[in-house]
Amino acid sequence: MTRRAASADPRETDDGSGAVRRLAPHARRFLARRSGVLVRLALWSLAETGQAFLVGHGVARAVDQGFLAGDTRRGLLWLTVALVAVLLGAPVIRGVFAELAGLTEPLRDGLVRHAVDRSLGSAAAGGPGGTDRAAVSRLTNQVEIARDSFAGLVLTLRSFVFTAAGALLGLLSLHPSLLVVVLPPLSLGLGLFLVTLRPMAAAQRRALAADEALGDHAARSRAALRDLTACGTGPAAARRGAELIEDAAAAARVLAGWAAVRTAALGVAGHLPVLALLLAVPWLRGRGVTAGALLGAFTYLVQSLLPALHTLMTALGAAGSRLLVVLDRIIGPERPERPERTRAAEPERAGGPGSVRAPAATRTEPALAAAPRPAPGAGGGAVTARATAAIPGPGDDAPDLGGRPADRARTAAVELRSVTLSYGVRAEPVLDSLDLCVAPGEHLAVVGPSGIGKSTLTRLVAGTLAPSGGEVRVDGREVTGRPPAELAALRVLVPQEAYVFSGTLSDNLTYLGPGASRADLDAAVDALGLWPLVERLGGLDAPVRPAELSHGERQLVALTRAWVSPAPLLLLDEATCHLDPAAEARAEEALARRPGTLLVVAHRLSSAVRADRVLVLDGTDAVCGTHDEVLDRSPLYRDLTGHWQGGPARRR
Repeated sequence: MTRRAASADPRETDDGSGAVRRLAPHARRFLARRSGVLVRLALWSLAETGQAFLVGHGVARAVDQGFLAGDTRRGLLWLTVALVAVLLGAPVIRGVFAELAGLTEPLRDGLVRHAVDRSLGSAAAGGPGGTDRAAVSRLTNQVEIARDSFAGLVLTLRSFVFTAAGALLGLLSLHPSLLVVVLPPLSLGLGLFLVTLRPMAAAQRRALAADEALGDHAARSRAALRDLTACGTGPAAARRGAELIEDAAAAARVLAGWAAVRTAALGVAGHLPVLALLLAVPWLRGRGVTAGALLGAFTYLVQSLLPALHTLMTALGAAGSRLLVVLDRIIGPERPERPERTRAAEPERAGGPGSVRAPAATRTEPALAAAPRPAPGAGGGAVTARATAAIPGPGDDAPDLGGRPADRARTAAVELRSVTLSYGVRAEPVLDSLDLCVAPGEHLAVVGPSGIGKSTLTRLVAGTLAPSGGEVRVDGREVTGRPPAELAALRVLVPQEAYVFSGTLSDNLTYLGPGASRADLDAAVDALGLWPLVERLGGLDAPVRPAELSHGERQLVALTRAWVSPAPLLLLDEATCHLDPAAEARAEEALARRPGTLLVVAHRLSSAVRADRVLVLDGTDAVCGTHDEVLDRSPLYRDLTGHWQGGPARRR
């Protein structure tokens, strides 16, 4: 595994100040257009200020002017005033929420419009991949996160400002000395919390980036598991995974450290004012503060000021950071894509992931004839090396490949003419202008990293996938648009996940060759080494339960079925990956001896060595030739061969 490239996007490591600067102009314009909503929201919040003021003031007056003065009725009257103030909070909250919709819903609509405009603009500009892959996330999850976080912040900020104003006014009205005791620890806790905001935001971003990198590495390694095993790069991938785990753990430890500081800030702001007020009671009593004023001060702290402060800190620490990150992702500049690559997928170069930018160099029997390459940069920047392949005609001195007769028909078994395939109008091509010619009776192995287009090539040849451009012919007939019955007569495609259905073993084996005799079945079973399974099941006429077969046994059944088929072309798309090397060698050798042409997507080096020719798809150029020829001409093939053999590959 190679390390991720250094981040070109400062948003992953900044402390949030850059995001604030980028978002501030948008925020000012948004709020300026909704000044009426802000005014109405402030008016409703003023009622909340009065509510906070009356609760503590009522308690203080009930004690001083009522119960301690011996006037119980007046004391109860002031308590009733405090109770009414609490009850009036319900319509106030209702009015606040009604006005809040005038801010949150336009924000959501604007973010959706911006996300759609960005996605359409990216597609119209024809950038890499053609479309914005993050658009769905921005339109759904991220927009809703922004809306909910914004609503929570507006509620908590408004509540804290107006509740704190009411409580502080109440403390001042009871006795100015109360502010001298309460304000210092309150300000200390709030200041400590504000100091942690920027480093906490940076720590959260680093933790998020580390978590995304680890998840991306795990997903890519899982998808390329076969390549990692075949190429011997598993230990390197494991080391990279361990590094990413350590990075994520380190980021989590830093985040936990700042979370501890934030918890301390909450403790200072939430508990120290009450403790300070208790310790200062003698001093306050000496300055003329009454018992009712002290009780009212405790009421302001416990019922109004400290809960509002705690809610503010929690909201700013969670919803605030989340809102800042999400808005920056939606509104801020585009984030450059930096896909992590495995060593096995290293050839994803200028052409993009999985593209073959150059036509395959194909072999002329008995020699390989290749046209000279144009200078770099010709042809729109793509490599345009091209070679032609000819099928030997009468009088040609063609060699005998694999012990087969040399006198072959002039019609190619498989022919691709400038074949291009893209999954979408603006998507990068998986195959680009690929030319390939396979002679009748030839055994061709296709190798390359995962996602490079090997399975796509077999599906094109099988006729189950139509090319975006060019022509695919099997036995001289174009396969695109041909009815399934005609395709079945031309080729058999055996995928990695072998299909076995409930029925007898004989039914499974003759599914593609209904006219096969019992002697044909016996020969196929003997050639593919299926007799142990036949005996275990109880004979060819024994019932088969697919769930009771192993992956390897299902693959052997599918390979034997292909051997029985009369189709002249066999396509094996990693159809032996669940077999051990000996069983794989026996199966491929048996299928190669079968009359017809064999095209194998190679899972092991031995498959490539057994083939007459090897086609290497490496992302920017396609090389075709014998094992020795390709070993000499393809750096990727030498790299893969070296890993397969446990050491550096040698040119012969």
